Amino acid sequence: MPASKRSTRACRNSPVHEAIVIAVQLPEAAEADVHRSLAELKQLLLGLDITAVAEVVQKRSVRSSPAYLGEGKLRELAALTGGTGEVPRGPDARRADRAASQPAERLVVVADDELSPGQLRNLQAALGVDVLDRTAVILRVFESRARTREARLEIELARIEYELPRIRDDHTLGDREGGGGRASRGHTNVELAKQRARDRMAAVRRELEQLKESAGQRRLARADSFRVALVGYTNAGKSSIMRQLTGSDVLVEDRPFATLGTTVRQLSPPATPAVLVADTVGFIHRLPHALVASFHSTLSEAREAWLLLHVVDAADPAFRSQIRVTEQVLADIGAAETPALLLLNKADRLGREERDALAREHPGALLMSALDHRDGDALRARIEAFFAQHLVEQTVSIPYDRHGVLAELRDRLQVVREEYGDEVSVTVRGTPEALGKLAARLSGGR
Repeated sequence: MPASKRSTRACRNSPVHEAIVIAVQLPEAAEADVHRSLAELKQLLLGLDITAVAEVVQKRSVRSSPAYLGEGKLRELAALTGGTGEVPRGPDARRADRAASQPAERLVVVADDELSPGQLRNLQAALGVDVLDRTAVILRVFESRARTREARLEIELARIEYELPRIRDDHTLGDREGGGGRASRGHTNVELAKQRARDRMAAVRRELEQLKESAGQRRLARADSFRVALVGYTNAGKSSIMRQLTGSDVLVEDRPFATLGTTVRQLSPPATPAVLVADTVGFIHRLPHALVASFHSTLSEAREAWLLLHVVDAADPAFRSQIRVTEQVLADIGAAETPALLLLNKADRLGREERDALAREHPGALLMSALDHRDGDALRARIEAFFAQHLVEQTVSIPYDRHGVLAELRDRLQVVREEYGDEVSVTVRGTPEALGKLAARLSGGR
């Protein structure tokens, strides 16, 4: 079994309850930022029912040493885990890797970085316990939160991509299995494990393509509607705002990544033309690139939205860096140019002076609390005002025998006035696209 799979499986199935978190602080990194990142990592671990009981931070010039930490710090950490503190070399490395397949049950060491396959193996051998990195923890949290088939497949794809390069460093799979003809020595178990992983990746991608085709058809059917997407750092309150705007019974929990996948609901009470609101997956500091790439369908809602509601936990001291993280992810997925309204949420937790200072710092933002219906009404008014500027007014004549078109018009467009004569003269306001479809219907097209 690959080392990464062994660690991930231990975290899933063994009674692991405690963790030691470790980090390397580079010269350019502020101490406050390092500890803020560690606090976020601890919060993620709590979502897996793992409590961080200690932390070890080492100041170093690089993160690329063979065992991540320096020799002295490694021995110091091994005193806590019961390991030797030494990275085995030569023939001892193979025996140490086999021994590491029987780790301590209650303890895991978690690095606040993505470790290379060699670093992961060396740390496990020196410490005598399972080692996870930040990416593995985030993947595990995502796996525990996924509810839809599409979200589960996208997370599985990201996990396989993460684990695939780590297979080659495993020494526990044995030597070779037969096959390949009379003169062939057969394939190594590592090669076979890699091929199985690639085959599974191909199967997952095929199924995802089918699901994305269906999602694309649903988005096409909603093309006449205005679309809003909630984006922002995880646990900023997006789902609470979604519930405020749409009245939908979406999951609201005070934990990272409580929402995965996309939930789309209509603004309530309904607006004309319809406004659809999408709640998307939250972002996080150093979100694994494989997850950003995998969540294509979820993030496409942000790319295709007319308006982004960028939700921020204004009561979090780190909210400014969280804004930058969200803006960077939006740029990565091609949504940087989409109009956005900054929502400084949880403002009820701030004092008057703090609120005034934020209003001066972000004059175009809306300070609000997702728990206050008056703030929800103010947000709805801002959304309606934004879309009003995209509406075009037009007068059309509809024969009385085309009452079906008239009914559809009233459902999808704003009716300014109606006048009755030989035909019904209706002045409406709508998007150019919707008015174009209306003209096509009246001329006999579909």
